[in-house]
Amino acid sequence: MEAFIIANIAPIMFGVLVLFLLSGFPVAFALAANGLFFGLVGVELGLLKPELLQALPNRIFGIMANDTLLAIPFFTFMGLILERSGMAEDLLDTIGQLFGPIRGGVAYAVIFVGALLAATTGVVAASVISMGLISLPVMLRYGYDKRLAAGVIAASGTLAQIIPPSLVLIVMADQLGRSVGDMYKAAFIPGLLLTAMYAGYVLSVSIFKPHHVPALPPEARNLREPNGDSGVRSLLVLLVAAAGAAFAFAHWYEAGHPDAHADEVGIFSAGLAIIGAFAFALVNRYAKLGLLSRMAEKVVFVLIPPLALIFLVLGTIFIGLATPTEGGGMGALGAVILAVLNRRLNRDLLTQALMSTTRLSCFVLFILIGSTVFALVFRGVNGDLWVEHLLTSLPGGETGFLIAVNILFFVLAFFLDFFELAFILVPLVGPVAEKLGIDLIWFGVLLGVNMQTSFMHPPFGFALFYLRSVAPKEVKTSDIYWGAIPFVCIQVVMVALIIGFPRLVSVETRTDMKEDVELKIEAPADYGAPAQESKDEAPELNFSTDEDEKTPTEKK
Repeated sequence: MEAFIIANIAPIMFGVLVLFLLSGFPVAFALAANGLFFGLVGVELGLLKPELLQALPNRIFGIMANDTLLAIPFFTFMGLILERSGMAEDLLDTIGQLFGPIRGGVAYAVIFVGALLAATTGVVAASVISMGLISLPVMLRYGYDKRLAAGVIAASGTLAQIIPPSLVLIVMADQLGRSVGDMYKAAFIPGLLLTAMYAGYVLSVSIFKPHHVPALPPEARNLREPNGDSGVRSLLVLLVAAAGAAFAFAHWYEAGHPDAHADEVGIFSAGLAIIGAFAFALVNRYAKLGLLSRMAEKVVFVLIPPLALIFLVLGTIFIGLATPTEGGGMGALGAVILAVLNRRLNRDLLTQALMSTTRLSCFVLFILIGSTVFALVFRGVNGDLWVEHLLTSLPGGETGFLIAVNILFFVLAFFLDFFELAFILVPLVGPVAEKLGIDLIWFGVLLGVNMQTSFMHPPFGFALFYLRSVAPKEVKTSDIYWGAIPFVCIQVVMVALIIGFPRLVSVETRTDMKEDVELKIEAPADYGAPAQESKDEAPELNFSTDEDEKTPTEKK
């Protein structure tokens, strides 16, 4: 029995962890207890030295000193302030009025606002609860199919998982040892594409089952001109003018800065267009020029502040002016300023946001500490080698590995949330992916899209629970579950597209910053001959590098 345990301690340790998790024991304590128990077993069996466990305090202090993880409370606080200050309500009302005249207009508005909230809050619960409280009653009142309405709201809320500043991408970058900024850049296009796929599904429903997604009746559209006009024309003119100004600025900037990166040009140009449109709307309102319709003015004043915050946070990260932690700090301050300007910041709101941020941050930190204890012992008993041999022996090579890992994450997402998956499994499969030659930025985004399904899986998806808590009684739990299934299928298709078309994830070719310095030890020609008579004449050893051998001209 002892010989069997010694030979198979790594798979036994992993199996016991799964049993711990399935029993409902808190994840952080399950990880730590499992690691400590098998650490003592390993010491008793002679597989581990007691000194190994002395590394735990240093590892825990290393977690506490990790600057990257500071971005999590900053972005969480930013999202909670924005959500509780009424920004989501204003956005849904305004965008719903804009898209209301077309079939499925409110559903399109929910998807669009979900993507916008994802780019400002990064918190799934906040997005789902806000849109469930505001949009679901409206959609049901005007005849939307219950399943479609519930599915659209739950799926749009989960966009916060993949669209920066996603919390899961911060954790993935930390666990894979990669830059959070690079992970954000790589996830941007897949996030937008997934948003477009959601909208495409609503479009197909509006074509084949138009009675499921009716347009808003005229009496529900209250942002109309006195003459009955919708006012969309002046909004289109303003958009065209802003786009033209951005295009002209981009050409001018590229001419003056030929070495500028595309990200830098795009962010500066879009920022100029946003500031110009907002300034024009302000002048129009206070000078009473009457050049913008009610619809155009409302859209500008509701949409541009969160867009400006997005460009402040993500733009500075993308062009390298700020780290993700600094960007999160600016975002938190910007959210407070927006709440003050809208006269919605009070002591209760601030207290609730701080309490929720502290609770979530402690939750993440405790899971990370538990996973560190587990990982230390698991690697000590060569568990990483067991996982590597298990995954690299799969048929199909790299493709077989990707399919198997994604199936594993998809199945475990029924029972574990994204933090638990990221802290437990990603450190195990990441090194294997790197040995197979897979770019870890690309791999992290792929797993991020996959883990997004953890919020949508019936019957345990957290987004479904959030929506159930705020949905009216007429919406059954089965309606929420059936409504989520098409969007889970869309997410699975997105995973397949990323595997089939890797260029969807924009991973830049990076320069290897490791210095390749060759140390040369040159001995005299007679080295190895009989020892010289004089002890003072020891052989000279010349230590030099390739750089030292160059002449002054070559060095230049």
